[in-house]
Amino acid sequence: MNNFENIKLTSLSSKGGCGCKIGPADLSEVLHNLPAAEPNPNLLVGLDTSDDAGVYRLSNELALVQTVDFFTPIVDDPYDFGQIAAANAISDIYAMGGKPLTVLNIVAFPISTLDKRILSEILRGAADKVLEAGATLVGGHSIDDKEPKFGLAVTGLVHPDKVRTNAGAKLGDSLILTKPIGVGILTTSIKKDQLSIGETKRLTKVMATLNKTAAEIMELYPVHACTDVTGFGLIGHALELAKGSKVTVKLHHRNVPLLPRVRELADNGFVPGGTKNNYAHVQHDVSFPEELDQIGRWILCDAVTSGGLLISVAGEQAEALLQALLLAGVEASMIGEITDERPGHIIVD
Repeated sequence: MNNFENIKLTSLSSKGGCGCKIGPADLSEVLHNLPAAEPNPNLLVGLDTSDDAGVYRLSNELALVQTVDFFTPIVDDPYDFGQIAAANAISDIYAMGGKPLTVLNIVAFPISTLDKRILSEILRGAADKVLEAGATLVGGHSIDDKEPKFGLAVTGLVHPDKVRTNAGAKLGDSLILTKPIGVGILTTSIKKDQLSIGETKRLTKVMATLNKTAAEIMELYPVHACTDVTGFGLIGHALELAKGSKVTVKLHHRNVPLLPRVRELADNGFVPGGTKNNYAHVQHDVSFPEELDQIGRWILCDAVTSGGLLISVAGEQAEALLQALLLAGVEASMIGEITDERPGHIIVD
C-alpha cells in the first residue's frame, strides 16, 4: 500500500464514528453491575445521570471537567478523521459549560500494514482542531491494532456554579439544537459510495465544526441544561435529559433540521444498525405521532458523530439565544420545549 490516498479508511471497520459505541441497552446493563461509588462531596457530576463528562470540584472557584471519546474512521480522509474525532471529544467539555484545557491522544493503528503517513495525517488533523479550541496537547497512548481507532481524553475547567448538566431543565424552557442530524445515515452512505465529493465535504464540515461558538454564546443566556447529541441520537440524548431533569421533552419533528438527502438515503435502506438499536432502546419511552413513519422515527434516533448541543433555555430568552446563534453562523433551530405531561418521557408531535 504505497499511496495512502487510495485507501478507504471507512472500509477498515464494520462501524464508524459514534455508531460503533456499545448500544445504550447493553451499556446500561453493564453499568448497573458496577458497585456503588463512595460518596464524595467534591464529585459534582458522575455516573448518575449519564451526562457528557465528569466534574470534580477543586475549590469554590474551580472544577475539573473530564471526558474521553474515541472511535473507528467516520470518513476516508485521515486529516478529516482526526479533526472530527477531536471536535467530537472536545464537545463534551463545551456541553458541561467548561473550557478545554489539555488533551491526550488515544491511538489504535495497524502500524505494519498501513502507511505511517495516514497516522501522521490523523494526528495533524486532531492537533489543528485542538489548537482551534485553545487547548494543549500533552501526550497520549498508542497500540498496534488491526482496526484503526482514534480519539482524545480531554480535561477542561469550569466554575462549580456554572456547570451545565443534562439534569437541570425547567418547565417552560425551550429546546435549541445547534447542528442538523442524519450523520449516521450519511456516513453509512459514504461507505456505499452514495455521496458526491461535495456532499461529503458538507458533511465533514458539520462534524469537524467545534461547538465552541455555540457554548460561548449560550453562557450569556439563562441556560438550565445542556447535552451534546452523539451516538445515542437526538431522541436518546433528549431522553437522558428528560429522565435526569424529571421533565417531559416535547419535540416538534418538523422543526428538527436534517442534513441534505437524509430522508432519501434512509428510504433507500442506508440506515445503520446503531440507529435501529437506538430506536429499539427508547421506543417505550417515546410517544410518536401516527403520521410519523418508521423511517422518520429512525432518523430522530440516528447515531450522530460530533453533533450539536441540545440546549434547554428559559422560554422568554429562547428566541434571543436562537438569533444570536444564527448571527454567529451556528446552524441552530428551535425544536421543542419542556413540559410536565409525562416526566421522564418524550412526546414527539
